[in-house]
Amino acid sequence: MYTYKYKDLAFALYEALIPDPFYIELLREILGGEPEKREILMKYMDYSMKEGEKYGRLTIAGDPAYGATIWSQPLNPATDNEKSLLKKDFIKTHMGEPALKAYSTILSFMTEQLDPILHDAWYLSIAGIKPSSQGQGLGANLLMEILNETDKNGISTYLETFTPRNIRFYERMGYKIAKEVSEPVTGCPYWIMIREPLKVSSGVLYERP
Repeated sequence: MYTYKYKDLAFALYEALIPDPFYIELLREILGGEPEKREILMKYMDYSMKEGEKYGRLTIAGDPAYGATIWSQPLNPATDNEKSLLKKDFIKTHMGEPALKAYSTILSFMTEQLDPILHDAWYLSIAGIKPSSQGQGLGANLLMEILNETDKNGISTYLETFTPRNIRFYERMGYKIAKEVSEPVTGCPYWIMIREPLKVSSGVLYERP
C-alpha cells in the first residue's frame, strides 16, 4: 500500500499538470475512470516530491501549500542509476507496465535531445501551482528560491515544457528556448529551455551582458 507524505500538494500538482501530454500518455492505458487516474497520478507526484528531497531539491510554497518545484541535480553514475531504478520500480508497481514503457521510451528520447553541456546543470523536472492560485504572480516566487542559489553558485538550469503558454513565463524568468522537438510517443512538440546564471559581484546580482 502506498503511503503519502504530501497528499494535498500531490492533488494540487495533479490539478495543475493533468493537461500535460506527458502525463496523459502515462495514464493512457490505466483502467477505470477519472478517480482512478487521479489517484495514480497523485501517487506519482508524491513520489516525485520525495525523490526530489532525496536526490535533488524540493521547494514548497504557501501555507497551506499552493505549489511546488522539483529539481534534479547532477549525480554520480551509481546514485543516478539507483534513482532511475527506484523510479521505474515505482512506476511499474503503482502505474503498470504500459505506463513504464511510455515513461522509459519518452525519457530515453528526451535525454537524447539534450546538449551534453547540460549534464552539469540543474533540471527543473516538475513545477506546478494549483489552478485556483494561478494568475496571481506566485510562479516567480516559487522558482526564485532555487534560481537565486544557482545564480550565486554560477550554475545553469534547464527545463522542458509541452505547454506553449508557459514559454513566456519562463522567458521572463531568464530562460531561453534552446530547441523545439517533436516527441514521437505523445505526438506533441515540446521546448527545451536553458537559463544561464546571473552574474554575482559582492553579493549583488547583475543582469547578463
